[in-house]
Amino acid sequence: MTNPAERLVDLLDLEQIEVNIFRGASPQESLQRVFGGQVAGQALVAAGRTTESDRPVHSLHSYFLRPGIPGVPIVYQVERVRDGRSFTTRRVTAVQQGKTIFNLTASFHHPEEGSIEHQLPPRLDFPHPDTLPKVADEIREHLGTLPEALERMARRQPFDIRYVDRLRWTPEELKDADPRSAVWMRAVGPLGDDPLVHTCALTYASDMTLLDAVRIPVEPLWGMRGFDMASLDHAMWFHRPFRADEWFLYDQESPIAHGGRGLARGRIYDLEGRLLVSVVQEGLFRPYPAEKARPAVSPQ
Repeated sequence: MTNPAERLVDLLDLEQIEVNIFRGASPQESLQRVFGGQVAGQALVAAGRTTESDRPVHSLHSYFLRPGIPGVPIVYQVERVRDGRSFTTRRVTAVQQGKTIFNLTASFHHPEEGSIEHQLPPRLDFPHPDTLPKVADEIREHLGTLPEALERMARRQPFDIRYVDRLRWTPEELKDADPRSAVWMRAVGPLGDDPLVHTCALTYASDMTLLDAVRIPVEPLWGMRGFDMASLDHAMWFHRPFRADEWFLYDQESPIAHGGRGLARGRIYDLEGRLLVSVVQEGLFRPYPAEKARPAVSPQ
């Protein structure tokens, strides 16, 4: 049986059906909409396939426009906006059943030497991931056994996720909680040696837990969910090369939630504390009626 990391690589391996048109699979799953990280990762693959390999992506800006339908292929149309001496720009439109569900603009840059170099250190001395439990094990410890939906998700999850702080389950634990969250992540198996695959795999992962920071002061991340939530937009800046099958720390915070929307910021570091990627996302949060509260079956 193919392991989850191999399935992720397969998911990011788009079919080219025209010069600037690609098609991506969309797994048939029980989620009410296609996972946003999947669409963003596939769109970035499509953009990267039309650029020179010596120009890695340095930033992307994207909008989630409509919910994607699980099980229905997604077509990615790439516009070659600019090919300059140092920068390449691509605009990607994701289409499903004739409707645009997502768009992305990505900029690629040939790395340069001899310029300004500095970096603020991580805000804390975070514990090593080997000292922390896997999220599925932590949930099993609290619940005794995983609900069937969570068990299925744990088996197909392409990333090992370990929360730095213990999960909160009660109103007393949530009281006065700061809107912050930090997780260690890495792919559960090797992803090969193509840098574009690692970049797009991390793009996939970047949408998994970022909105946790918005929810932490309000409700348990893995208990009954009181809000329907969806990613609205997503921006990333890639600072250094990395491998998504090696440990990276995702430090997340929410500076504000207001008017039905919550803003989250993330910083991704390697084990040595080097800043690899910066992320910003806004999410939509609408309360469920009390009788329709739903169990959280995924990080999104």
